[in-house]
Amino acid sequence: MIADDDPGIVDAVEMMLEFEGYQVCSTLNGAAVLEMDDEFPDLFLLDIWMSGHDGRDICRELKKRNNTKNIPVIMISASTDLARSAREAGADDFLEKPFNMNDLVAKIALHLNA
Repeated sequence: MIADDDPGIVDAVEMMLEFEGYQVCSTLNGAAVLEMDDEFPDLFLLDIWMSGHDGRDICRELKKRNNTKNIPVIMISASTDLARSAREAGADDFLEKPFNMNDLVAKIALHLNA
């Protein structure tokens, strides 16, 4: 599941991950992640800064819930300064924008095979 308010990033990441064989769902609205009540993804890829929502708050909430607390969360942001706060929010990993797609695929594979 990709949650990012930048349609360009969502489209590019979605295409790349589908090319790698992953089933991908996405949203431009971070709140939609918290509205899920079944059929959860194997991994969340969350932007830290989304219109009206802070990805770290979404991550904290996901990590509190019994049905999502064990799902890996990789957070992405244009600022490396946010890496520490992403981890404090419970994120399993962090990538700085712009990121190399190979790095993203490697991190996803690492967390899905852990």
